[in-house]
Amino acid sequence: MARAINARRISRDDIPVARRSRPQRRARGGSLGLLVACLMVFGGSITAVLFGPWLFAGLMGPAPVEGIQDRPTADGRLLGHFPYPEASVQNRILMQPGIELHQEAADALNSMRAAAAADGVDLRLLSGYRSHELQERIFFDIKSDRNQTAAERAKVSAPPGYSEHSTGYAIDLGDGTIPEANLSESFEATRAFRWLQDHAASYHFVLSFPLDNPQGVTYEPWHWRFEGSASALRLFESAHQLE
Repeated sequence: MARAINARRISRDDIPVARRSRPQRRARGGSLGLLVACLMVFGGSITAVLFGPWLFAGLMGPAPVEGIQDRPTADGRLLGHFPYPEASVQNRILMQPGIELHQEAADALNSMRAAAAADGVDLRLLSGYRSHELQERIFFDIKSDRNQTAAERAKVSAPPGYSEHSTGYAIDLGDGTIPEANLSESFEATRAFRWLQDHAASYHFVLSFPLDNPQGVTYEPWHWRFEGSASALRLFESAHQLE
């Protein structure tokens, strides 16, 4: 019994005062550590708010298009436009001097123009396939001439690598009897546009940028794209998901 009592006294009463006081100092240290941790979290939050966009942009690497600081959104769009590959030379066909189209779009357009002509409508092909290099010149040269920002320019023209025309499936159409309406909103008042509204879907052409389109691109009644094949549908699926 005595030995048990002695053991109990050693474990409780004979511990040096210095050791018994350590839990108290640890508690004070813990409070200080908690305060420091809170300050660090608060400081980190402020830093993230103030400098997060720049730090995050740096981690993402360079912008996808030289000369445009904006980066794609989560769905891949740059200034409203989806990325598109160039149609391979094997899939392109010359429609008229300076204008090529993807073979699939070319066949459908030939049929559509023949049907329009039978109805007395003169559909004119104004533009088709554009390489990324050509789109780069169109985008930046006019941007410079008009002293536009990239966002302003993107309202009416896609950045290089983001144009439907690069696929060879997109076309710009005009009315041969009213050339002054070419590439302008006044094209919507022509017979050609009214005919397209009634018949283009039968040849698998759809208006790319109607009024108030979800991509935020300026209304372009002259700009249509072919969606009559599996490869074309795959390319434009992302655009349909916004509708």
